[in-house]
Amino acid sequence: MKKLFLFVVLNYSLLSWNYGQNTNIKFEKYVLANGLKVILHQDTTVPVVAVTALYHVGSKNDDTNRTGFAHFFEHLLFEGTVNIKKGEFAKYISNAGGERNAFTTQDKTFYYEVFPDNQVDLGLWLESERMMHALITQDGVNTQREVVKEEKRRTYDNRPYGSRLFETYKRAFKKHPYRWLPIGSLDHLNKASLSEFIDFYKTFYVPNNCVLTIAGNFNTERLKKQIDRYFSEIPKGQKPIQRTQSVEITEGPLGGEIRDSIEDNIQLEAVVEGYRAPDKLNEDYYAFRILSTLLSGGKSSRFNKILVDKKQIAFQAGATPLLNEDGGLMINFGIVNHG
Repeated sequence: MKKLFLFVVLNYSLLSWNYGQNTNIKFEKYVLANGLKVILHQDTTVPVVAVTALYHVGSKNDDTNRTGFAHFFEHLLFEGTVNIKKGEFAKYISNAGGERNAFTTQDKTFYYEVFPDNQVDLGLWLESERMMHALITQDGVNTQREVVKEEKRRTYDNRPYGSRLFETYKRAFKKHPYRWLPIGSLDHLNKASLSEFIDFYKTFYVPNNCVLTIAGNFNTERLKKQIDRYFSEIPKGQKPIQRTQSVEITEGPLGGEIRDSIEDNIQLEAVVEGYRAPDKLNEDYYAFRILSTLLSGGKSSRFNKILVDKKQIAFQAGATPLLNEDGGLMINFGIVNHG
């Protein structure tokens, strides 16, 4: 049965809260000649090491007619490289007793592997291969298109309330590329040519657009030599990387509430509020984190105690700050009981 799915998008709201940062984690940061930023955090208390690569490319860097590119590459770059056969990327990791994953947001694409500490060289080699020698082929594109289609069906299309973020973001942002989610448009991906995918790779998957972070049990001096060995010869990217302006500049205020009702194939109605919020480097970032914990962090939170337990008007309620590089949303939602 289809029920009304209610959204309320409200204007920019800020809270002031002084909250100190934790500065106890020691790390070393340096930059290679090709622009690759390196962060090292040594922790000899654990026999493991994490190798991570964060590329400063997310869905806000997608072309308006090719949304979903950044997220698509999260999948495509596990396909293989000049020196790693198709499907063997994961085998190298599992055979070494490691694990791996990746995710894409509006601002970044993040890859990581966690290994026993004697396998750090393998992690460096795999990430250098991804950066320098990835194979962007029509066969790989076709394979990963089907993977992304299934992800969209599973996560959004066939999932109860899966449309709530789609519907909220496109009402909260009219001009800024935050108006679409990282999954993007499958129609855009279907229409894209192989040359467009290759161009995207050459533009964004370059050392001067990446932060390589190693954390765990390692010998620092030896590790630096290995990082230099695997990454220093990768050439710096030559294509210009476009960055968007802030939400405040591209959007301006909403000018009042935007209310809408959406029909969806759900059993219980839902109410969603999206408040314009600042960027995650704003000092109020911590206030939003504290606020979300206060409202919905666990059984003793206010939403759960009042809306779910005491008044019993909601089956579930939550508050989530989704703050990004150029701004974000504070989303409150409730799945309401009958009546």
